[in-house]
Amino acid sequence: MENIQKYFSEADTATIEKMRQLKPLYAEWNSKINVISRKDMDNFFTNHVLHSLAIARIIQFKPGTHILDVGTGGGFPGIPLAILFPHCRFWLVDSIEKKIRVVNEVATALELTNVKAIRERAENVPGKFDFIVSRAVTALPRFMGWIHNKIEPVGFNALPNGIIYLKGGDFSDELREIKKKHKVYPISDFYDEPFFETKKIVHIY
Repeated sequence: MENIQKYFSEADTATIEKMRQLKPLYAEWNSKINVISRKDMDNFFTNHVLHSLAIARIIQFKPGTHILDVGTGGGFPGIPLAILFPHCRFWLVDSIEKKIRVVNEVATALELTNVKAIRERAENVPGKFDFIVSRAVTALPRFMGWIHNKIEPVGFNALPNGIIYLKGGDFSDELREIKKKHKVYPISDFYDEPFFETKKIVHIY
């Protein structure tokens, strides 16, 4: 938890308290429905929460922004972002029922009224969104096929509307297959922890 406060010292007390509650909530649900590996639970705040919040290092979502989290799993990056940006709307989708159950229970416990979790395949989600976020659920070209018609063309944030994708390793071959503009941000530019040395954020727009 210390690293959350280190990098997000501007966060108010209520935000920090909700972040603090995440680990015991996930530990409780993980004992019933395994959504996070034991190793990752040991490094929960770094591997899940801080990783999710790296997105806030490239953009501060303005109030009223609509964000779709595809393949959210247990709620990452959507839940930490929803805590940090309470005036934005988040839709968290995953095709696995038990994961969505955990997301809904965590959101309810934290009183995150800006979160809606749905069991659905990305391509079947109705509507359009300002940003689509995800954490390495599949290869980028395949991901683009799932969500190609779901982004609002006109935005009002500092970055153009599009995809913000958390991904590790070398994925230059995947980017070459994508015909849209993109920018890659190494997360190691923002955080000191060794976990982030190979982790990146990709903005596709």
